[in-house]
Parts: sequence; C-alpha cells; structure tokens
Amino acid sequence: MFSFLSSLAFAVTIGLSAATEPCNHAPSVWCSSEEIARSCGVVDQCRRNVWAVNDKAKPVNVTLYYESLCPGCRAFITQQLFPAFNKIRKIMNVTLIPYGNAHEKQSGDKWVFTCQHGVEECIGNIIESCTIHIVQNISAYFPFIDCIEKSKELPRNIANKCARQHNLEKVYPDIEKCANGPVGDMVEHSMAILTEGLKPPHKYTPWIVVNGMHTDTIQEEAQRNLIKFVCKTYKGTKPSECMQFLQPDARNICQK
Repeated sequence: MFSFLSSLAFAVTIGLSAATEPCNHAPSVWCSSEEIARSCGVVDQCRRNVWAVNDKAKPVNVTLYYESLCPGCRAFITQQLFPAFNKIRKIMNVTLIPYGNAHEKQSGDKWVFTCQHGVEECIGNIIESCTIHIVQNISAYFPFIDCIEKSKELPRNIANKCARQHNLEKVYPDIEKCANGPVGDMVEHSMAILTEGLKPPHKYTPWIVVNGMHTDTIQEEAQRNLIKFVCKTYKGTKPSECMQFLQPDARNICQK
C-alpha cells in the first residue's frame, strides 16, 4: 500500500487544486477511507490498487474472559467493549466468556461453582452464559448483558427488566430455566473449560485476547481505547469511525 501511495503522490499533487475539498492528509492514509480518498482525488486509484485487496481482510477477533461482578470487567464492557461493538462491529467479532476467576468442582452429575465475588456473581455468570447459549446472536444478547453490567442491582434482580428493555422478554423464561437447571451447569462448565484452557493462563480479569493472542501491550491498549486499538489492528479499509485515529499525533513543540 505504501509503495503505491508514494508513487501516486506526485501525480495527485497536480490535481489537488481541482478537488472540491483540500487534501490535508499524509499520503500514508489517502486510501484509508473513501472520504479521504475523495478529498485527495484518488478514489479510482485506491479502488483498483488497495481496496480490492483490503476488502478481503478478516475482522479483528476480540474475546473477553470476565466475571459478572468484577468492577474492572463491568467498566471494560460498558465503557469500551459495548461502545466499540456498536460503532465498529463490521470490522470486529466479539466473544464473551463469563467465568473469570471462578472455580468448579463436580458433585455427582452437577457442577458446583465458587466465584470470586460470591454466590451472586456465580448466578450472574450463569444467567449471561445461558443467554449467550440460547440467543446465540450477539447483536441481540450483548445489549442485554451490557444492561446487566451497568446496573447497580444484582444480576438476578435486574435481568428480567433488562430482557424487557432489549427485546428478549419472549426467550427470558428459557434463560431462567437454563440458569436454574442442569443446562446452566453444563453451559457454565463449558465456559470454565475455555477459561482454564487459556495459554498463557489468565492472571486477572478482565482478560482480553485479540486474534488469539494476549500480551500486556494488547491488554493495556485495549483497556485504554478499544476502538483505536481495533482500528489500528484491522488490516482492511478503515470505516469512518476510525478516521480520528489515523492521523499521527501532532508534535507538542514551539516553532523557532
């Protein structure tokens, strides 16, 4: 991409005066969006040489390992992950794994869970796991989970209200049945298997994995500004929501 843009720069300079908008962007971002490409007069060139390749790029996969009453998890879900999902879902996939720092043991044909923040957290984890299991469509269940996580009430006390608010009232009886029965145990056990199978093993929650990888840098950047991180990580043509993050930071200097 950059070699193409470098060779294009001289030719475009000649035609900038004819553009309806000034091209105030570095050549490295000319093809980052149709809006910028249009202002710089390079739409056709970008379409032929860059976008045809970039449109095959895979979405960024973000997997969150969390627990329902962990303050840091709730903050990340409600302030970073859900807003990012709403704005740039076309370039990211989100997977939620509600288990976190819990422990499990088998008792007969049942699984018994012990959670870091007590019994109510285990109930919240199972409610959210059952919702994921039953609804399956993240666009339908994520608003419900966000509603639970941003509430000051306990998950089991607010879940019904959140279901009504986010169009899950018809399936909520099935979610309750799941959460109060053996299906919920098995669904939460599957979340435990996924969590305990992490490599490297998780050390805290929220634990963020991007494209199958976890590093301290990924964790820090994702928690600081997830939209910016996903936009930077995505290899395809950036959506308009990414534009503010594409320009290099202005240097804080006093010119001589």
